Amino acid sequence: MTISVKGLHHVAWRCADAEETRHFYEDILGLPLAHIIKADRVPSTREHMPYVHIFFEFRDGSYIAFFDVNDGKGNTLHPEMPEWIPHFAMELDSREELLAMKKRLENHGIDVIGVVDHHFVQSIYFFDPNGVRLEFTVRTETQAYLDQARTQARRSLDAWTATKRAGLDKAAEPLSSPELNG
Repeated sequence: MTISVKGLHHVAWRCADAEETRHFYEDILGLPLAHIIKADRVPSTREHMPYVHIFFEFRDGSYIAFFDVNDGKGNTLHPEMPEWIPHFAMELDSREELLAMKKRLENHGIDVIGVVDHHFVQSIYFFDPNGVRLEFTVRTETQAYLDQARTQARRSLDAWTATKRAGLDKAAEPLSSPELNG
């Protein structure tokens, strides 16, 4: 039996305050609060840890979700991890929507980086109240670009792996053509 992953159902993060998180995702970003799970025990581990699990729905039916375990710690990351690495990207339909969202965020006092042109998408970056880095992105790639990227992906990853295993900090040559670097 061949199994094909359909798509994203949800990505879950930890939050410091469920209401603050609801306000940000529902009132500012416009994602409806769609589901809440409240429990005293974690179903998978049976660990005693009272929590609320909140889900915000995207237009395609997928969700971003948060756990509030009422300890005030919010989203905690390894102290040496660059803050730009863990992030969640949400797709918009047009550059006009991207610019409108940027303005909306800024009007709410949220610092926004971008619009950043990654050659295949254009993106803005910002943080939610929990320190989760978020991205809104708009696709700008052509089918030819996608085809070339798919053709080069494995070769580029193999080159990265070889360089990393050789203990070098930087590759001696680019891993792929500049138009494919994101």
